[in-house]
Amino acid sequence: GGMGGGMSVDDIFEHFGDIFGGSHPFESFFGGGRGGRTRANRGSNLRIKLKLTLSEIANGVEKKIKVNKHVTCNGCEGSGAKDASAMKTCNTCNGIGQVTQVANTFLGQMQTTTPCPSCHGQGEMISDFCTTCGGEGRIRDEALVSVNVPAGVADGMQLSLSGKGNAPERGGIAGDLLILIEEVEDDVLKRDGTNVIYDLYVSFTDAALGTSVEIPTIDGKAKIKIEPGTQSGRILRLKGKGLPEINSYGKGDQLVYINIWTPKELSKEEKNLLEQLKDSKNFKPNPSRHDRGFFDRMKEYFGVFCV
Repeated sequence: GGMGGGMSVDDIFEHFGDIFGGSHPFESFFGGGRGGRTRANRGSNLRIKLKLTLSEIANGVEKKIKVNKHVTCNGCEGSGAKDASAMKTCNTCNGIGQVTQVANTFLGQMQTTTPCPSCHGQGEMISDFCTTCGGEGRIRDEALVSVNVPAGVADGMQLSLSGKGNAPERGGIAGDLLILIEEVEDDVLKRDGTNVIYDLYVSFTDAALGTSVEIPTIDGKAKIKIEPGTQSGRILRLKGKGLPEINSYGKGDQLVYINIWTPKELSKEEKNLLEQLKDSKNFKPNPSRHDRGFFDRMKEYFGVFCV
């Protein structure tokens, strides 16, 4: 009983104060609860793209980025007023920044609080605007932002820098700077999760006789051995030569795909040499159970062969 005598929303939730630790349950939404101003203005978020090479992704990098955005006006320090005397208490809300409306409902009179339409929740009005920003409290300018990119980020991943976005009008909290990672495709290495893939082409004679070759890696170069009789499609794995897992100690590998290069054009002398060899027993295909087909070779991706 007693709800018909002009009970407000505040009165209703007053009875639940102990449940919420003695505080008003809506205070977190309205920056201070009853009798206080509305929550502070917040600037809009700003989104940019950041291009990174495979090496930068592997090692992490600090980037200095020039961002064109709204920044706080130096002339008025964000107030929008020419000077302190130009700020006057809002007559509509008497400086509270909120106005209260009462509506009759089946529960009785219900009270709602909204930002003041005259001062937009500021509690103050400007009689003489700042000549630099025209009363907005912010200007458009170029700012240099430092971004620490952790190792292991992926294409399409988004980083967020709190408070590095646009400044709001007439003071408040700046928005966030949202950075979309864009991976620049490498000329020779291809990314596959935390692993990197390199296609190595070797000549028929090197594959048959065996050799050592130098290949590119993320951090430089590495020398690997090609065993005599190596077949096309074999996968060699360089442990730990891939990309780090973000926020982890794990690291991927570099997978080297062996491709036997078949000559497209032959001289007469070369043709004669091959004609002499083609009927040789060792030159005829004779796969054993140890020679893997395509699908079995793909299983090598999971670490059958390591170097």
